[in-house]
Amino acid sequence: MIAKLTRRAALGAALALAAAPALATETIKAVVIDGYPARALWVTEFTNFFIPEVDKRLAEAGNYKMDWQESYGGSIVKPKGVLEGVKLGLGDIGIVTTIFHSSKLPSQAISAVTPFIAPDARAVAKAVDEIANEFPTMQNEFAAQNQVYLATGVVLDTYQLFSKSPINSLSDIEGGKVAGAGMNLRYLEGIEGAAGVRGGLTDFYNMLQTGLVDHAMLWPEAAKTFKIAEVAPYMLRVDLGAVNSKTITVNKDYWDGLPDEVKDVLREVAVLYRDHVAGIAMDRAAASREAYVAAGGTIVEANADDRADWAAAMPNIAAEWATGLDGKGEPGTEMLRAYLGKLEASGYTGVRDWTADLASN
Repeated sequence: MIAKLTRRAALGAALALAAAPALATETIKAVVIDGYPARALWVTEFTNFFIPEVDKRLAEAGNYKMDWQESYGGSIVKPKGVLEGVKLGLGDIGIVTTIFHSSKLPSQAISAVTPFIAPDARAVAKAVDEIANEFPTMQNEFAAQNQVYLATGVVLDTYQLFSKSPINSLSDIEGGKVAGAGMNLRYLEGIEGAAGVRGGLTDFYNMLQTGLVDHAMLWPEAAKTFKIAEVAPYMLRVDLGAVNSKTITVNKDYWDGLPDEVKDVLREVAVLYRDHVAGIAMDRAAASREAYVAAGGTIVEANADDRADWAAAMPNIAAEWATGLDGKGEPGTEMLRAYLGKLEASGYTGVRDWTADLASN
């Protein structure tokens, strides 16, 4: 009798469980913003890689799914407005172009102040991200903007110099106007008569076409995407280096309301996205140079002396950057030494020692 009752109880429990409705998957809305158009490499890969990877990982547990709402190309913010847009909650997740915000995000310039070292997006992205995780400075800067730092993005193999007229050496840009963005405008200091003109990537075509500038610093994949060969058919391959210029961030208020499972997935996928985009940038580098030539462009290799002379002509912007952070109570010198050590461990040393002017302590 007891056995029959036990079996009946077990059967009843099983039937009740079967009749109970399954726990519903919670849907979480996520507005993603960037001011650049969808055709930009990092935006395309956010759509094609980041979002599907997050969806796949969340689907494995089945507890949550995302309702993605993507807004690119200036419909919510312009390229320079992503940081402010995420801060204000106009977007939940943003791809911040950090080179526009040197005063608010000074530590993000770590690769920009160390040119002529690593023309490798993968090495630079990994090194910068490790610095962000080992030192609190970078994440604190984003926290001050009501944002949570997820990962660094390096979307270019290396900056090169593009020109409207034939260019064969450093002397050919003397007295010229050069389009750039952020810290790379300082690369022109020390070149006689050269003047930097600030602009965004989407502006460079018109700046060159209208004669506002004679040259522009950008990378071959962007030159291909934005058809720069039509207005600047000469490239001097100087390998100024890869630079971190994108950071995936999340509005802090939005982040605080996310389940831990979703937070973990976003963090994990952000790092995968970092390496994925950097890998694509390197994979496309050679093909982009070939496409530039096919579109009518001419590429000239800068010689080692020109590269060394250019680096030597610059002020030591790396030491300035480090001591500037030191003066604010941040470990700028430590960060710089650690970053350069990571690149050296990856096989990259520059044509100039950017630590030479730093105190030995």
